[in-house]
Amino acid sequence: MINYYGTLTLTKKEILRFLKVYHQTIFSPVINSLLLLAVFSISVGNKIQIGVLDFQIFMASGLIIMTAMQNSFANSSSSFVMAKVLGHIIDYLIPPLGVLEIILAFTIGAVLRGIMVGIVAYIAIWCFFDIAFYNFFYICFCLIFSSIFLGLCGILCGILSETFDHMSAITSYLITPLTFLSGTFYSTKNLPPILENLAHYNPFFYMIDGFRYGITGYHDSNLIVGVMVILGVNISLFSLNYYLLKIGYRIKN
Repeated sequence: MINYYGTLTLTKKEILRFLKVYHQTIFSPVINSLLLLAVFSISVGNKIQIGVLDFQIFMASGLIIMTAMQNSFANSSSSFVMAKVLGHIIDYLIPPLGVLEIILAFTIGAVLRGIMVGIVAYIAIWCFFDIAFYNFFYICFCLIFSSIFLGLCGILCGILSETFDHMSAITSYLITPLTFLSGTFYSTKNLPPILENLAHYNPFFYMIDGFRYGITGYHDSNLIVGVMVILGVNISLFSLNYYLLKIGYRIKN
């Protein structure tokens, strides 16, 4: 049986935690994305075409989903590590909250933050560039499931990390490179064959590529394969988190 009231309470706590500092958690990432897009627009402009798309539109669609993904990860990872470092993780373990309830609450909080950041980023970019919807299903699917994936990655990072330095290291050496090397700023079709094939082993690539298809109609990969990869990595990561929390890895002494 799922403890619905306990899950709802913990989820509410996670949501209120990032809403209380909305300037930092929602608007600041969007401003950073706009600045990044402005720099590339000024330096490149419409000199580069990727398929039938202007580079600005190509990059704008990738920035929206990349910003949402990064903030989903930041929400669950920082909350989980903070609970361990400050010691109030005991408040999650003593009440009748099972592993499933903890994962659901942290993941829902991360997904909602990612979706909110994505929506705000879309509106902000739409004010400057003509971006529309091409396939609403892929927009919703990639936005939701990529946020779920990064939320689960954040939980895993929180489980493995014992200090904020550990979390920062995982973010800097793994999450950020995978995000930036996922085709946000370039088409993988322009890469040498070896690097193009290597990029297809990055699950972040399929999430960004699928979302870009939903916005612009352009894609670099097989969309059906992308959906299968996204679902597969989510199921695998959920199972890993469930097992580690069940045995109390780096949580229960």
